[in-house]
Amino acid sequence: MADSRVIDSLEGLPKGVHPQVDDLASLFINDIPLLDVRAPVEFEQGAFPMSVNIPLMSDAEREAVGIKYKEQGQDAAILLGAELLGKEGQKQRKKAWAAFMEKSQKVGGVLYCFRGGLRSQISQQWLFDETGVDFPRVAGGYKAMRRFLIGSIERIVSSIPIVILGGRTGSGKTRLLKQLTNSIDLEGLANHRGSAFGPTATPQPSQINFENALAIDMLKKEAAGVAFFVIEDEARNVGSLGVPQALFEAMQKAPIVKLEVPQDERNQISIEEYIVDTQNHFDEIYGEEQGAIKLSEHLLASLAKIQKRLGGVRYQKAKAQMEAAIRQRLSTGSLDGFVPVVNTLLVDYYDPMYDYQIEKKKSRICFNGSVREVLAYLEAYKA
Repeated sequence: MADSRVIDSLEGLPKGVHPQVDDLASLFINDIPLLDVRAPVEFEQGAFPMSVNIPLMSDAEREAVGIKYKEQGQDAAILLGAELLGKEGQKQRKKAWAAFMEKSQKVGGVLYCFRGGLRSQISQQWLFDETGVDFPRVAGGYKAMRRFLIGSIERIVSSIPIVILGGRTGSGKTRLLKQLTNSIDLEGLANHRGSAFGPTATPQPSQINFENALAIDMLKKEAAGVAFFVIEDEARNVGSLGVPQALFEAMQKAPIVKLEVPQDERNQISIEEYIVDTQNHFDEIYGEEQGAIKLSEHLLASLAKIQKRLGGVRYQKAKAQMEAAIRQRLSTGSLDGFVPVVNTLLVDYYDPMYDYQIEKKKSRICFNGSVREVLAYLEAYKA
């Protein structure tokens, strides 16, 4: 891989001092547009919600310069970098960066590379040459921003208390969280509902992007002055993503408010969240016809994941119920067929696991109640 330090002989090198930004919290809290000039492969490995990748070098250019640097040294790499980008490459990049700057000028914007070094400075100079505007760069670049966000998670969980929202699967915990201004929705940030049926129609973010989004959410709520966070009772992993260690440790010590919901209501909530909502997501991506097929495949594949835990007899029963429900849904549009299979899964699979886990945490339970009662309790808890 290329060392960014070798790209320093291009036409348009920095001719003076260009502005830097080091108030990282303000960037994230205020959703400042971020121009990421790193190579696409770097951007894919980790980025920020408000960032747009318009790279100084393509992946191939970056790799070629890196190889040249290793084999023949800095001077040869510099010459190759200048040759690869050329006049036309510079022109294209200047135009794209200028368009980004113009679009973001009402709220401001900043640019960054990996370390805030020469790639950023070259980009600033080119933008200045193109527009006459001194567009600021982030001091320390992506590396400093990433380090700041990880440190923010650790700092915030040590200063703002947490209340855990517990309750059996299908209790509507996520729905309740969405009614609160001080909630942290780990499943929403992870794009996963945290169970065998948890995957959505789109992939989960990378671990880095999950952590970045989580830190930014916490920073914004801290800036808003929340007295405490409400977080759903989660395992160490949400799908394939790990909850940051500092946050997970704090969650294991926090008081638990337990949501109690009647079985019929749990069945209905589960159907709406795991079937209707998922169907809508598949429809948006694939269209109604293919979306229905994708949902069927998703439900049967998810069921197969828990075959061993269910046991042969219960699995075959649940599979038959699921297949019948899918046929009914495809032929009539009715969701009624899902009630038996959802009830079976909740009672025979999810409830025993939840009861076992909550028994180990019962000393931390500080309140039990309905949705209305839990909301009232949490409102009073602020005081």
